[in-house]
Amino acid sequence: MNTVFGSWKYIFKNLWSVLPFALVPGVFLALALDHSAASAYLHGFLAGDPRPGFLVMLRTFGVIRMDSWLGGVFTVCAFLTVAVFAALMLSFAEKHMRLGKRTASGLLRQFLNVLPSAFLLTFFYTALFETYAIILSAILFVLSAIPATPLVYVLDVAAVLFFTFALLYVASLFYLWFPCRQMTGFGMYDSLLYSYRLAAGVRSKLILSFALSYAVLFAALAGAALLPYYAYLIVAAVLMIFCFLSFCIRMLTVYFETDKLDREDLLHNYRGYRL
Repeated sequence: MNTVFGSWKYIFKNLWSVLPFALVPGVFLALALDHSAASAYLHGFLAGDPRPGFLVMLRTFGVIRMDSWLGGVFTVCAFLTVAVFAALMLSFAEKHMRLGKRTASGLLRQFLNVLPSAFLLTFFYTALFETYAIILSAILFVLSAIPATPLVYVLDVAAVLFFTFALLYVASLFYLWFPCRQMTGFGMYDSLLYSYRLAAGVRSKLILSFALSYAVLFAALAGAALLPYYAYLIVAAVLMIFCFLSFCIRMLTVYFETDKLDREDLLHNYRGYRL
């Protein structure tokens, strides 16, 4: 089960080293969520009206906030900070896992090397999730035309489960591309090909780890949507901070596992010194 929980072991063991990298992107990711749409959708859903309209559903499931210009600013800031801090944190964590050292030497050089790939990866997953939100919202909107409300509830849940599984499956196909490119220096296509082969043997475990994280995030955000905005924002920020940590660190832990690389951070001694 190292594929599923290995990232959490690393995070909690090295929490104070990696947490600073996640604070800024976590806060902006929370600010980019549309509380008013999620609250309206959930209140209607619980009150017996699962038909909020296409735009409300899209704003609820999507990652691009479109309710105001300020929401757009938060979305742009979230995109930029996720790319920059993911590149920083993965450069730091890679050095720790490969050498057993948590130092800043050489960090800037590696950060500059992986930053373009981090922006490309952030764009890809943003586009993937927004495509998921558009398709899911369209399907739910079509289902809302069914007169029988109980049937709408059943089909809505089935649609969310099916398209969420599709999202997680597609996400798993490209998940190890970044660490493969980061540590091998292969080109984009060769990195994708090699990372796909590495992930093939742990695909089901990888999807399971995604599903567990997504289920907790989905349930917690749904419950928090019933709270006032600032209480919701605090809960969402904490969730996003740890989801950011998990998503990024899991890339490295799974890559090291599948490529059968030694993890120096797991050794009790390193060149005679205790880590």
